Amino acid sequence: MPRNPRIGSVGPVIDYDLSAKSRRLAAVLATLAVTVTPPASPGAAAWPAPAGAAAWLADSRRLPDPVTTDPAGVHRFLASAGEAGRRELAARYPGVVGALDGAPPELRYTANRVAMRAAGPPYRDRAGQFLLFDPRGDGRVAQVFGDLATADRIAVLVPGAATRADNFWTGVGDRRYRAPAVQAAGLHRSATALGAGGTLAVIAWLGYDAPDGVTLSAAREDLAQAGAVALRRFVSGLVAVRPQATIALLGHSYGSTVIGLAAPGLPRQVTDLAAFGSPGMGVDDVTGLHTTARVWAGQARGDWIRWVPGVRLLGLGHGRKPADPAFGARVFATADVIDHDHYLSPGTDSLAALTRIALGTDPAPRP
Repeated sequence: MPRNPRIGSVGPVIDYDLSAKSRRLAAVLATLAVTVTPPASPGAAAWPAPAGAAAWLADSRRLPDPVTTDPAGVHRFLASAGEAGRRELAARYPGVVGALDGAPPELRYTANRVAMRAAGPPYRDRAGQFLLFDPRGDGRVAQVFGDLATADRIAVLVPGAATRADNFWTGVGDRRYRAPAVQAAGLHRSATALGAGGTLAVIAWLGYDAPDGVTLSAAREDLAQAGAVALRRFVSGLVAVRPQATIALLGHSYGSTVIGLAAPGLPRQVTDLAAFGSPGMGVDDVTGLHTTARVWAGQARGDWIRWVPGVRLLGLGHGRKPADPAFGARVFATADVIDHDHYLSPGTDSLAALTRIALGTDPAPRP
């Protein structure tokens, strides 16, 4: 099937701006829920081996396995390697070091710059600080805005369906307001306008394979389960290098499902979880998340997600939507958000609220 030029995905795709089509999607999902055999549980999804892992493991120095060594172990190993040793490893194995959760941020930035130059266009000349870059498949990218080395607070933005490395900066369907990098940069600017930009680092994290669009895969949790494993590891890596910082996880659409499934295994440094435009977090209420973090939710009246059934049945659906009062989340203002994709647009109630959540303060309603 040819790639859909609107959102850069393969398979049937719904136009996010048309509520009539969204209502039809809800009907399709309801039908599928009683006719489709549920998928097998993915269990503990395997952490994918980074590019160059085979050569890394073949090194005579017996380097730590990048798949099985936990981020704290990675951090200890690299601390013992010395500055010269770390630089040599980054130059020889940029694909591995750039993806090593628990490695010093500056080392990962250096390794990923090497990997991006080697990847050629459109990545070669992309400026920024990157904690992850892997162009294989749909691609994986994590970009940092602000100074991660000194931040007291870290916000991780997890995007949803149809996000790929090749639209990470340009946006799904070439709509920049749907680009994770643009959204994360705007969130950091919003914090700066409040005088708190120096204390906050914002990370746009595409560390998982998102569904190709609003298709059957988006109604299932397979990809979210794998994403949750990757997100827990990524957050553990942040804790290893910045143990004094506290963390907020902000999930848009299917990204909120990833956060919900990751919640029970997150470290205590994660103090806030925010879900917006969410189809569900994989549970029916806050207690099911098994977290001590504050849980926030926002859903705009014009968001087509309201037509998606808040159920889980035979392997489809993601449970009660977190903006539902019965879920038990703290609801933040979204009165001037026009659709599914503008929660982080400048001047909106939701951007103001999410900025405060990112900073660890209560989001006050806008006048």
